[in-house]
Amino acid sequence: MATSWRFSALADRHRAMGSELEDWSGMGTAWSYDKDQAEEYMAIRTRAGFMDVSGLKKVHITGPHASQVIDRATTRRAEKIKPGRSTYACMLNDDGKFVDDCVIYRMGPNSWMVVHGSGQGHEQLTMAATGRDVDVRFDDNLHDISLQGPMAVDFLQEYVPGIRDVVYFSHIHTTLFDKPVTISRTGYTGERGYEIFCRAQDAGHIWDQLVERGAPMGIIPTRFTTLDLLRAESYLLFFPYDNSDMYPFEDEKHGDTLWELGLDFTVSPGKTGFRGAEEHYRLKGRERFNIFGVRLEGTEPADEGAPLLQDGKQVGIVTVGMYSPLNKHNVGIARMPVDCAVNGTALTVRNASGDIACTAEEMPFHDPEKKRRTAKG
Repeated sequence: MATSWRFSALADRHRAMGSELEDWSGMGTAWSYDKDQAEEYMAIRTRAGFMDVSGLKKVHITGPHASQVIDRATTRRAEKIKPGRSTYACMLNDDGKFVDDCVIYRMGPNSWMVVHGSGQGHEQLTMAATGRDVDVRFDDNLHDISLQGPMAVDFLQEYVPGIRDVVYFSHIHTTLFDKPVTISRTGYTGERGYEIFCRAQDAGHIWDQLVERGAPMGIIPTRFTTLDLLRAESYLLFFPYDNSDMYPFEDEKHGDTLWELGLDFTVSPGKTGFRGAEEHYRLKGRERFNIFGVRLEGTEPADEGAPLLQDGKQVGIVTVGMYSPLNKHNVGIARMPVDCAVNGTALTVRNASGDIACTAEEMPFHDPEKKRRTAKG
């Protein structure tokens, strides 16, 4: 196990399934299990699976100035979010470059929860709170079990009245297996799914009940890294693995714009005053690259970080790739020049085993109209 300073209450259950608990964002996380990862991918795409994503950082923002903190630190207009709803947002530095993404949950009039990954989210919020009448509290007791897949709602409806009425990016406070939880209609798989926020002391009980009661429906526990297979075909970026923090530019400090990453939609229309706003708007049209998809020939997926070539010259990087036994496509997410990020552009992926022909293609590859994750009823 890597040295970590944050600990999941589910660690022993992951070890029992063969995980060595690799570090992610300071928490020992289940990167591997002693079973076939393709089985986990198929479960989430065709039935449902659940995973421990408690390594996500949960930050509570409460007090009269809470919405002003959200407004300053993120790209969304806080007051547009109603209690019981949430939204996806980004955070920038003073140079207008991406430093983290997050989901903002409005829990009440002056009460919010911001959930972010391994970037600078907590620091951004703390900075924005300076001098304001607000409390910023990091909460590692709150655990997050993500239940994802088309049968997730069929499973939960037996235990959570009204779960079918919980629409995309909304949440409810309820009980599950007699334990208090907040269930959010969010996830990171491209499927209809739910995140179950629970106390650390309840996480083991809830996990064990999911294992036992989910088994007859083919619902199984899955490792954290199965998300890489899912996100590659669903256009879900993962900081820093798709960013210049991992693949730096020569003679430039790291940092990507929202225009380059395709995340400019996270800026509320006309919003100003958030950190990096002036530079964000100034940098529109000055993209050095674009995040775009690639579709490869054959069934061998692109290596992580594989060079992307055009006419024999490296022009980009494939950040993640996967072959889907379900969808029968071999796809990936890439960083490439703006003039290459056009459907049909002929390119080559240079794997360690040899070159593979591919074409540039707009993402997402799976459920391009996003009907599965947003389904109602």
